[in-house]
Amino acid sequence: MAKKPTATAPTSKPPAKKQKPPEKPAVAVNRKARYEYSIDDTMEAGIVLLGTEVKSLRQGRANIAESYASHKEGEIWLWNADIPVYDHGNRFNHEPRRGRKLLLGKRQIKKLIGLLKVRGTTLIPLKLYFNKRGFAKLELAVAQGKTQYEKRETIKARDWKREQGKLLKS
Repeated sequence: MAKKPTATAPTSKPPAKKQKPPEKPAVAVNRKARYEYSIDDTMEAGIVLLGTEVKSLRQGRANIAESYASHKEGEIWLWNADIPVYDHGNRFNHEPRRGRKLLLGKRQIKKLIGLLKVRGTTLIPLKLYFNKRGFAKLELAVAQGKTQYEKRETIKARDWKREQGKLLKS
């Protein structure tokens, strides 16, 4: 016995809109930086990594809270950033707190070196993330350290904004 074909109404769906893939969260964020420093300027820099470092970052393991950037022989380097060793990396693993070269244009490097000569100015990493193309990027900030009373003012302003939000809700 042959089965009879069942008549179904053709369903024509409109073409689906291409949705952007959701942005991946940052691998590491320096949350203390905005409290400890007043941020003047930010920029995005590439970072030179080894294969096991990339694999460790893709697992979401990194810490940039105590790191900083400085110039060395006409290049900008990231110091003291902790990228833990990759679990399956055996003898080809990397040094967790080694210096890592940052990839910037010549003009950006010259500008940063000039800014670093000003007393009290430092380069602080704010965020380590992968961009849409899959490259590791570092958001770098030119910053100056805050004094104790400036930190207290920051806390007061933050608490006042929180209090305003509560008052507006009720």
